[in-house]
Amino acid sequence: MAEPIDAAAQHFIEEVSLTFEPFGVPRIGGQIVGWLLIADPPQQTGGDLAAALGASKGSISTMTRFLIQVRLIERVRLPGQRRAYFQIRAAAWAELLEARMAGLTAIRRLAERGLAVLADAPAPQRARLQTMYEMYVFFEREMPALMARWHAQQAQQAE
Repeated sequence: MAEPIDAAAQHFIEEVSLTFEPFGVPRIGGQIVGWLLIADPPQQTGGDLAAALGASKGSISTMTRFLIQVRLIERVRLPGQRRAYFQIRAAAWAELLEARMAGLTAIRRLAERGLAVLADAPAPQRARLQTMYEMYVFFEREMPALMARWHAQQAQQAE
């Protein structure tokens, strides 16, 4: 039987679920991520998740499939165990940010198309799109260098 989750942990789990909701992760999915971030051990069975979060095994099963699909968690087998466990993917956070970075290009291109539409418009009318364009060009240029530094730091720490 799972140990009851204390109030601070419950609050954290709920914060995670509310933070992930605007990104399209249903509440129970965010709760699963929140629990897997703080659970000890870090690998939890579907039954463990259901007990800890007070959710049905069906909703846990549906959400773990979704979270695997969006690459936040992974299913693992532990040595000597027949049951499947779930854990946060080690590369989840970097991959999530890298996927968001791909969106920068789409928004920059959108701003470019808008600027083309307003090619003959006065500068004040173009200003909003110009600012949008410049900001996304900046982040599109700078983010890969930040990610490279992050990966280098992680590799150095692993040595």
